[in-house]
Amino acid sequence: MAGDKTTGIIFYHPDAAFYQSDAYAAIRDYAAGLPGVRSVIDGLEVDLSCLDTLASVIKKHDPARVVIAGVMPGLIKSAVARVLSETGKDPGNIRLVDWSVLHGLNGQWLELTKAMLASAVAGMMPEECLIPSRHPVHPDTLVIGGGIAGIQASLEVADAGRNVILVEKSGTIGGHMAMFDKTFPTLDCAACILTPKMVEVGQHSMIDLLTCTEVEAVTGVPGDYTVSLLKRARRVNLATCIGCGTCAEKCPRTAPSEFDALTTHRKAIYIPFPQAVPNKYLIDPAHCTYVENGKCGVCVKVCPVPDCINLDEKDQRTEIKVGNIIVATGFQVFDAARVPQYGYGKFPNVLTSLEFERLVNAAGPTGGNITFRSQDKKGNWIFKGDSDTPSRVGIIHCVGSRDENHHPYCSKVCCMYSLKLAHLVKEKLPQASVYEYFIDMRAFGKGYEEFYERIKEEGVHIIRGRTAKVEERNGKLMMRSEDILNDRLIEQEVDMVILAVGLEPREDAAALAASLGISRSNDGWFAETNRCLEPSTTFTGGISIAGVCQGPKDIPDTVAQASAAAARVLQSLVSGEIAGSIKAVGLQTVEDQIKNK
Repeated sequence: MAGDKTTGIIFYHPDAAFYQSDAYAAIRDYAAGLPGVRSVIDGLEVDLSCLDTLASVIKKHDPARVVIAGVMPGLIKSAVARVLSETGKDPGNIRLVDWSVLHGLNGQWLELTKAMLASAVAGMMPEECLIPSRHPVHPDTLVIGGGIAGIQASLEVADAGRNVILVEKSGTIGGHMAMFDKTFPTLDCAACILTPKMVEVGQHSMIDLLTCTEVEAVTGVPGDYTVSLLKRARRVNLATCIGCGTCAEKCPRTAPSEFDALTTHRKAIYIPFPQAVPNKYLIDPAHCTYVENGKCGVCVKVCPVPDCINLDEKDQRTEIKVGNIIVATGFQVFDAARVPQYGYGKFPNVLTSLEFERLVNAAGPTGGNITFRSQDKKGNWIFKGDSDTPSRVGIIHCVGSRDENHHPYCSKVCCMYSLKLAHLVKEKLPQASVYEYFIDMRAFGKGYEEFYERIKEEGVHIIRGRTAKVEERNGKLMMRSEDILNDRLIEQEVDMVILAVGLEPREDAAALAASLGISRSNDGWFAETNRCLEPSTTFTGGISIAGVCQGPKDIPDTVAQASAAAARVLQSLVSGEIAGSIKAVGLQTVEDQIKNK
């Protein structure tokens, strides 16, 4: 079709500022010079949201086929198809080029965008330029992250008889799910679901579990990666520790408990929680007196197993060879102190949802009793079982989520876990009043809407409206909020406020993405190849993603995506070859294909 100028290109981007960028100028100039291109139209010149204007421009240029390129180009496809149909053209002659799937590929982004445009103009499917080469694959698989996603993926691959190296930064696997009391909407015990899988991982002959270990660097090619690992010293021998706890009883130092969301304290030598895997002690070097100044060593003296504790143990570096990598590093919760109007960190009984999860948990600091936070002898605000209980509890949704000042996206799980927490308050304190303030109730999953209706019937006051401020007045917490349905502003006196904090990427996500050579979305989550068709693969061959590290999701969706990532791994292991990186395919490849058509 060279010389036959029948194609019109429409560039669509929701951010008008993009049309002023150098990247867009380069794309537009390239597109205008492609063989067969009659016209180039964009939102800088015409209002693409106006059907009449769009129709007038298309009729003026009279293209036989149209390529719509940009971010979410499907949003205007129906309007373009209608205009083509009205002018006697085939509305099927539309190609979409969505370059948002290439986000984060840095220097490769422009080249691949041009390649997709050239493919579409030549009558090929734009995705044809994204077909990678094939490589032989090493039989071992690395899973990064030991939460429920990493656990599920590891078991799927290992149960198929393939070797797995599971790497976890902390001293135990289990992740955030191990911290929860119940799961929604069934209110099943989280530990009852999770701990059998944790034990299975710890005992599986095909899984090499490396705790206190993190990935430092990744080199090599798809199917043959060399991974550098940093294994931090536990200072306690995993093989000989009997978990008796004598060392922790005698240890003079304490530190905030990470597993209990810093709501109580643990010893400097500790097991993260009673069901931890491995169920062995480790030493926190940041709070160990011996590590700080060479003194103490009480734990060594009282340990009944000779040479079990080595306070001078050093970190070790090692390298492993793998063919596939599954990234399941999870998330961190939003820091509620970044929203100062809610008083977190100022008022002791304003707490986050994760802190409340530990408070209400039977294995938590109060044995599951809901109590006020109080000060210990050293002035630390912690939860203790002998404190008073609240009679009025307020829950605020969307703290840090759906907020242009912080995270514009919805964290997806906050509505449902807030309803769950309201239920747990009523279950533990039947006479307590619970006030729940939400923006929109997003009960999206199987059985979720029914769970919402159930909570309303339990006597929880569910109020639609934003909360503007939490302040203290005469020793009581006052919530100033809006009630949209009744068109009023209200002030509610409560004893305790629970902030439903959103989910956000981990602080180390950028560094890990750079090591792995994978991209991230604008929000910082690891980017998938295609959000509809390839939600668990990345543009880098042999590297898959699973769980909340790819974006907010609940436990069922996390487990499903972990299984999908494992299936991709097993597919390559069974066939003996793996797809290479998308970014290795460039513009020249596409132009060669066009010449040969």
